[in-house]
Amino acid sequence: MPPIAVSTVMAMLALVLNVSRLNAQGNPDQPALSPRQQQIVVISALTAKGDLQRLPAALARGLEAGLTVSEIREVLVHLYAYCGFPRSIRGLQTFMATLDERKKRGVTDVAGNEATATTSGESKYERGKKTLETLTGQPQTGPARGYAAFSPEIDVFLKEHLFADIFGRDVLSYADRELTTIAVLSSLGGVEPMMQSHMGIGLRVGLTAPQLMQALDLIEVNVGKAEATAGRAVLAVVRGGVTAAISPTAPAKPDTLDRGERLPATHFTGAAWVRMLVPADSAFNVPVGQVTFEPGARTYWHTHAGGQVLLATDGVGYYQEKGKPVQVLRKGDAVKCPPNVPHWHGASPQSGFTQVAITPNTATGRTTWLQQVTEAEYNNLKE
Repeated sequence: MPPIAVSTVMAMLALVLNVSRLNAQGNPDQPALSPRQQQIVVISALTAKGDLQRLPAALARGLEAGLTVSEIREVLVHLYAYCGFPRSIRGLQTFMATLDERKKRGVTDVAGNEATATTSGESKYERGKKTLETLTGQPQTGPARGYAAFSPEIDVFLKEHLFADIFGRDVLSYADRELTTIAVLSSLGGVEPMMQSHMGIGLRVGLTAPQLMQALDLIEVNVGKAEATAGRAVLAVVRGGVTAAISPTAPAKPDTLDRGERLPATHFTGAAWVRMLVPADSAFNVPVGQVTFEPGARTYWHTHAGGQVLLATDGVGYYQEKGKPVQVLRKGDAVKCPPNVPHWHGASPQSGFTQVAITPNTATGRTTWLQQVTEAEYNNLKE
């Protein structure tokens, strides 16, 4: 018996995993991803990872599942905005070779429709804003925040090119483009805030949570378990509450189920929440709380009479003691704040940050709040 190709084995595993997942859900009102949608996910993931050995088989399955040549080409073009020109171009070159090989075998693939030319007289920036408002359901008004304030040109590039030039093309639906984007972000890893935004958008434009879970099953089979597990954790947050929109100017929406209570603006810059995990009491006078910061949010300078221990659990954060360089905190890092030493902590400009704060010896004194961490101090950090 001849050996079975690796691509065939992976496809069989994907099918078994998807059927198992759908049977477990047992909900006929939540349809599975269509065959063409499944192949959008696989093609996007393999291209983003640069897996050119398995990509040709996925491209062929995409064509056989009903994707047209123009639709697959559009998926590969869309990818460059999220994983770069080199990956996108290598995907296009692989697709060209796949089409040539099929043509030699006498296979005629459906060309599909080309993108419709834009006739709007509006500027690309305004068209991009409108597209983004449609996707997120949030008005694109108010002052820029986060990375858009730090780098105004990136806000222009996003609206004019990503959301006007790319998302504005009609070869793929918004749902198809979000599947493409989510597959790329899940495969890359380390971009969970963006993945959360796009999962939220995906749900807005017609995808369902079971479909997103099925997409992550495909990521596990075709990319890896770690990437799929990270994506499922993000999806759990999205399903638990309202996720923030992708736009840095969109107003923050607290997720009371996961984040707890909004912290006061008198001691915090930007949006931050606390959820008490272990309240202080007379027996254990050591309160433990989970604090979640949106990108750019941070505490004021302050001291703890009894010190504090911070455990980083998600995202990228900063911790700085007065007169010392900033420390960058990532998941798994821990830091001890000495008693009565002025310090502050919070999220980096590009990433949200979640920490567990353990405050011992509270009987010796509470937190003393000092001055605000200025924009100049925050934007001139030396990592």
